Amino acid sequence: MGKALSWLLGGRRPLASHLLLAPASLWLIFLLIIPAGGLILLSFAKNGPYGAIVWEFGLHNYARAFDPKYLPVLFRTFAFAAATTIVCLVLGYPLAYYLTFRAGRWRNALLVGLMVPFWSSCLVAYYSWMIVLGKEGLLNTALIRFGFLSEPIGFLYTPFAILLGLVYFYLPFTVLPLYASLDKVPRSVVEAAYDLGAGRWTAFWKVTFPLSLPGVVAGCVLTFIPCLGDFLTVEILGGPRYYLLGNLISNQFMMAQDWPFGSALTSLLLAGLVGGLWLYQAWEKA
Repeated sequence: MGKALSWLLGGRRPLASHLLLAPASLWLIFLLIIPAGGLILLSFAKNGPYGAIVWEFGLHNYARAFDPKYLPVLFRTFAFAAATTIVCLVLGYPLAYYLTFRAGRWRNALLVGLMVPFWSSCLVAYYSWMIVLGKEGLLNTALIRFGFLSEPIGFLYTPFAILLGLVYFYLPFTVLPLYASLDKVPRSVVEAAYDLGAGRWTAFWKVTFPLSLPGVVAGCVLTFIPCLGDFLTVEILGGPRYYLLGNLISNQFMMAQDWPFGSALTSLLLAGLVGGLWLYQAWEKA
């Protein structure tokens, strides 16, 4: 038994490597690749009466996705995703820089704290934010107490509440690639810049920031693309007035029973995800 495990964990033979990869490969094939393939196939079908699927293939669902009546939804979705990415980058870069160069012995504790949004159910987090942002919530109470407001205002069901919820959940997706990239910056190169007479700002702008650009791009990609498909944040914190692409897809499957059109929208989102990752890899290799 011990020899067999040693042979397997050694991974020197191709068969051992294949056996190590087999569980994860089967998981991905049956639970990701085959369902995604079925979804793409369904996107070319027609929607029949009462939600029935007619297996007549065509591009009508994709043409319908670019109908002008859906453009406001697309523009609104891209605007929220871009705003979330910018806010996460503005907040995340200084945090990642601090974790890398200044946190010292607190680094591991702060990295664990960064993962707090993933410790609990997202529903618990959303309802906690509803308590904070409500008219009688903690935020209004604090602003009135310190004299910034004379009467409570509605923070819930506004673009501010949506942006707050998106930044809360996607900030770690920006910070972790930035941290990994900044951690790889050779300290000797930064010290060499100081030795050559560069100030802190010049050393950062000319040396540290350019070397951390792969992390900036990876963080932006990993934040922007999932934001495009987010629907729960908008549904709970934004209310029905702010209808985004994720809500449109969800409604096709849950309410309208138009699975082919929902599959076409999801396939376009998947294409955006794959295209974004491909562009990132091409930029990194260039």
